[in-house]
Amino acid sequence: MNFSGIDLILFIGYILVIAGIGVWLSARSKHKNAEGYFLASKSLPWWAVGGSLIASNISAEQFIGMSGSGYVVGMAIASYELMAALTLVLVAKYFLPIFLKNNISTMPQFLEHRFDSRVRTGLAIFWVMLFVFVNITTVLYLGGLALETIMGIELIYGIIGLALFAATFSIFGGLKAVVWTDVIQVVVLVLGGLTASILVLQAIDGNAISGFNTLIEKAPEKFDMILAKSHPEYINLPGISVLIGGMWIANIYYWGNNQYIIQRALAAKNLKEAQLGTLFAAFLKALLPIIVVVPGIAAFVLGAEISKPDEAYPWVISNYVTVGFKGIAFAALISAIGSSLSSMVNSAATIFTLDIYKPIAVKGKRQRDDLEKHLVAVGKRVSAVFLILGIVVAPLLGNLDQVFQYIQEYTGFISPGVVVIFLFGFFWKRTSANAAFWVVLLAIPLSAGIKYLFPTFPFMDRMGISFLLLSAVIAIISLIENKSEDPKALSNEPGMFKTTPLFNILTIIISAILAAIYAIFW
Repeated sequence: MNFSGIDLILFIGYILVIAGIGVWLSARSKHKNAEGYFLASKSLPWWAVGGSLIASNISAEQFIGMSGSGYVVGMAIASYELMAALTLVLVAKYFLPIFLKNNISTMPQFLEHRFDSRVRTGLAIFWVMLFVFVNITTVLYLGGLALETIMGIELIYGIIGLALFAATFSIFGGLKAVVWTDVIQVVVLVLGGLTASILVLQAIDGNAISGFNTLIEKAPEKFDMILAKSHPEYINLPGISVLIGGMWIANIYYWGNNQYIIQRALAAKNLKEAQLGTLFAAFLKALLPIIVVVPGIAAFVLGAEISKPDEAYPWVISNYVTVGFKGIAFAALISAIGSSLSSMVNSAATIFTLDIYKPIAVKGKRQRDDLEKHLVAVGKRVSAVFLILGIVVAPLLGNLDQVFQYIQEYTGFISPGVVVIFLFGFFWKRTSANAAFWVVLLAIPLSAGIKYLFPTFPFMDRMGISFLLLSAVIAIISLIENKSEDPKALSNEPGMFKTTPLFNILTIIISAILAAIYAIFW
């Protein structure tokens, strides 16, 4: 809209540089096997793991979707980010040792290792559909909305452009190209996001700190971390149950069982690097509310002239980010979209290729070297297909109000079942394959049934109820079938979950930061 020449130069220059790096990395990548393409040959250091985790996580759904929810709800929506930091600590301590000890490449692979091929294939199909029709499509839609609002580019052309941008490093370069471009993009998105927040706060009251205090004075209701039942958004963030109920399920699923996130840690050099990288991501998560929630609250206080909440962040960039900085801030948004898209596409292709297609290819009795090259080729082709599907479906999301809440609710149809299967599979040796398979079959119908019968229930509470019911299902069937340990039970040796003094110190610091935030804004 009011982009200056220098803003356009900075923005277009950034896009060309990242795309160029992606093409260069892709050209250098001579993937001889599936591990090289899908897991970067398990060579990532801690800082690449942590940076890529955050770059993959922060996308249009945070910048635009969470700012939109910040405009409507306020700081309470930041619980997603803050509790994610604590969840990352738990994943690093208790999940990563199990995955890395068992040499796991994909989440469905673990399910076959612990249970059987039925559980693996069932959830693999669910995951691919979720990535393509919820995650990839919503990121493309929100990114296209930002391009339309800020630069006047028609929605469909913005969506196509973003898909092509992500394709430059996600299709041909594999995970290594995705991660190394992520490392660059996470720096830009954090600095650019902070720039936008600081500038809009300065516009409110001279400097960032006094501007933040003015937000609290003018809209104190936007700084309640725990919503009362009378709050109109209680159905999305149901008070104290946010801290002790369904949000735990959403976060454990997202950070511990979600392929496109956990894949970075699985590609680390070793367990120590994976755990330190995950803690690095936890620190960045504690910073994120300043970047992705505060602009939405500022737009509310400033009386933004917008037709829907998800236009709050683009409105802030258009009206309160100054010349030069506007190009950087918008580059940060596109960075977030590009890195998340490439991660989602790569991980959807990983699951499809290794967990759905590979068993068929193996039955075809291909030679090993030929099979590995063939799997890489299949991964590239389905990546392109998934992006095309995203382009087709994304424009259909235009009638949604808060897209961030849409993602959380519909991901919540599958996440309780996934978390039940993994937690019982990890830590209860009597859990049987049939019990896990029944959870796969019942997870979505049960969640849909609860939504139909109790439409006024907050979706987080529905997730909690689904989790408890599915836990009962898996426990009862396992007790009936297994009188002792299941033949495929994991052997978690004593000391397996012991962590280093540095890990423990960092955990205490992260916990103290979170406690202080909740104490201030309770």
